[in-house]
Amino acid sequence: MITKIKNLSNTNEKRVLLSNFFSLSVLQFFNSVLPLLTLPYLVRVLGAEMFGLVMFAQAFIMFFNIFVDFGFNLSATREVSIYRNDKNKLTEIFSSVIIIKAVLTCLSFVILAIIVFSFERFSRSWELYYLTFLLVIGQAMFPVWYFQGIERMKFITIVNVISRVVFTVLIFVVIKEKSDYIYVPIINGFGLIVGGGLSLWIIRKKFKQAVVIPSLETLKIYFKDSSQFFLSRVSVTIYTSANVFVLGIFTNNILVGYYSVAEKLYMALQGLFGPVAQVLYPYVAKEKNIVLFKKIFKIIVLLNVVGVVFLYFTGSYIFEFLFEKSFTNESLEVFHILLLATLVVVPSIMIGYPFLGALGFAKFANRSVIYSSVIHVFGIVLLALSDNITIFTVAYMVVLTQIVDLSYRLYGVKKNSLWNSFKLE
Repeated sequence: MITKIKNLSNTNEKRVLLSNFFSLSVLQFFNSVLPLLTLPYLVRVLGAEMFGLVMFAQAFIMFFNIFVDFGFNLSATREVSIYRNDKNKLTEIFSSVIIIKAVLTCLSFVILAIIVFSFERFSRSWELYYLTFLLVIGQAMFPVWYFQGIERMKFITIVNVISRVVFTVLIFVVIKEKSDYIYVPIINGFGLIVGGGLSLWIIRKKFKQAVVIPSLETLKIYFKDSSQFFLSRVSVTIYTSANVFVLGIFTNNILVGYYSVAEKLYMALQGLFGPVAQVLYPYVAKEKNIVLFKKIFKIIVLLNVVGVVFLYFTGSYIFEFLFEKSFTNESLEVFHILLLATLVVVPSIMIGYPFLGALGFAKFANRSVIYSSVIHVFGIVLLALSDNITIFTVAYMVVLTQIVDLSYRLYGVKKNSLWNSFKLE
């Protein structure tokens, strides 16, 4: 009887795992594919310069996005996963995260206003930066961490897919000429806000989740707990979104446009494996099933290598089909460089929080990105001092940075003999 109960429990766990993986895969597919559908259209309509300006604004606003998130997409997911059956504790977690994010959003807007009107580089396009801030508001409202923690991703997947499809269609309907660039952040921002609002409504109606006002001491505890994850997310931003920002400061909007096209494709490629990492994180944190993790890890690494090789040899045809010749020449070379980074970043993502973090060794995952960001900043400074900042040298810095990140995470796995540990399925 006990064996039957255990087998039934394992079957249910795998069913939930597969259900969440399917939901997250659908979500990631639309998150990756829909922007790629609009990418060549926006490039053609807006041109390299205006497209580059829009991308620069998004890269700049991404710093505020990371600040408002403050690592809660990792820390809150873990806490919700652990206390999902404790209604009072779950309410405390949900309320604390929502309130802290609201305060950080308001603070971010004040900082944005100060920066925009203090520097001419930003003030001449102040409307664009304010409207792009809608992305921060929408992202703050989107409680992915809650659904991920309770392992009920199908709800947020439905909401997200519907809202993104509607607002993606609006890109083709509204954006008709270069001067329409200002509508891009409006459409993208309201897409997130509508999706976030509907998600919060589902949490309230479907899961009967209440919101209370926690004590200041409670808020401090959750804020402090998430700070270690926040530092790592800032570090990641330094060698991802910050590259477009750096290029915008040291070069021009046209080159930013060239780099952004390649980076968008690079991010979409590694994002395809995101659902696996997101599903495994709460599961491994709860079940400590290393045997299953190792099997999935090997499959993902193999698929990643096959995908990179395929794209390397077919990339030129893809670029020629989607973009004009100038983008084919410049962006394709950057994309080939970033494909090298993809070979490294995918196994690094898998070993990070879904493995090290879930098993209680998050410090290695966090430190890896901190050390990597230090290397990246040092490299960018050297490039700037030697007047060698180009879209190609920045791309090579991404490759070097990702190698450092993976190396330290592998060191953490080896030091703690985690790969040889196991739990029977």
